[in-house]
Amino acid sequence: MEEEFRSTLNDNYSSSHNTNAVKEIEILSAVQQPIPHHKPKRKVVAYASLCLISAVIGGLTTVATVPYIYPANTSSPLQTTNSSFTQVANYTADETIYPVAQIAKNVGPAVVGVSNLQSSRGFSGTSNLQVAGSGSGFIIDAEKGYITTNNHVIEGAQKITVSLSDGRTLDAKLIGADPRTDLAVLQISDTTNLTAVALGDSSKVEVGESVVAIGNPGGDEFARSVTTGVISATNRTLNLQGVASYNLIQTDAAINPGNSGGPLVNYQGLVIGINSVKYAETGFEGMGFAIPISDALPTIEQLIASGVAKHPALLVNTDDQYNTYAKTNNKPQGAYISGVTQNGPAAKAGIQQGDVITKINDGQIQNSSDLIRELYKNKVGDKVTITYIRNGQTKQAEAILGELSST
Repeated sequence: MEEEFRSTLNDNYSSSHNTNAVKEIEILSAVQQPIPHHKPKRKVVAYASLCLISAVIGGLTTVATVPYIYPANTSSPLQTTNSSFTQVANYTADETIYPVAQIAKNVGPAVVGVSNLQSSRGFSGTSNLQVAGSGSGFIIDAEKGYITTNNHVIEGAQKITVSLSDGRTLDAKLIGADPRTDLAVLQISDTTNLTAVALGDSSKVEVGESVVAIGNPGGDEFARSVTTGVISATNRTLNLQGVASYNLIQTDAAINPGNSGGPLVNYQGLVIGINSVKYAETGFEGMGFAIPISDALPTIEQLIASGVAKHPALLVNTDDQYNTYAKTNNKPQGAYISGVTQNGPAAKAGIQQGDVITKINDGQIQNSSDLIRELYKNKVGDKVTITYIRNGQTKQAEAILGELSST
């Protein structure tokens, strides 16, 4: 089987009318003069006609201009939803942009705190459940009580509790978890007055786009904290278990311990990512990473449907220590095969220990994480072309992808 990589996550972790819009100007005569009995002169008539025409033109111009200066809001109000989470909302960059305060007001109630309780032996020798860690999550189906979060938030939990925006703390059932994609789905039985998020399409995000992160940094004490920033980059990769299979969204919106599992939201109020990792290297600030929601949905759907997630696999073991050797000795980079499962897809395709995989189809492979990402672009049972190096020679083979389960 593919080797598992452990995540080193830092997770102890204005409306009255605008006075500048249309100003009503009152023209008052200071003194009313006696009206002469003779007919006005033609010059006076001409002046009066000119003033009247000017007033009409000015009024029409104002009416025509106002809609462009103060456009009507033709979009529907920002809304949360109770509908199925599988309905990914379509949006374009020119849709209504909402104030952060409105986004927080609407999305915040769907964000929950997640506590991981594990047994701990006290001074008296008795074993009690204590909070071993905490994180965030968000409601994706209000009718059924489904909540998504990160696997590392609930990993090893003997009991899981969820804190809601209305002050309730409820026990949660673990529906399924998948370490390979760092995702988990919880369910609460009491669905009274729940609100679910609306999901966006993460494939449409753009660098520089404004985003909002909502979560519980440090636990319930700072529940539903809101931070803002931009999308700093897309298609980032990290060689960490769980997120290695994704092209991640990078953001400078503050993500702190406890934010894991919370939503990354665009200014249309749609969730585009699941906050998962903070780059904690000394000297670096404002580097957080989120799992794209469109990439996460297939796994979430599997976990809800069956409690497990199934991934395409070659059923091999890899060793990235080879890459250090390859750099030193001017060898090609790739995923070094340190073991092959007997009768597995790779073995049937003729892949052997010592081979270095450099491509899956047209996808370049430089390490084991690349191998995982390229494999996960496919489905169980798909046929792929493997390009590999053996004894300095480049070869190709075809393989039918097998299956790896989250259990």
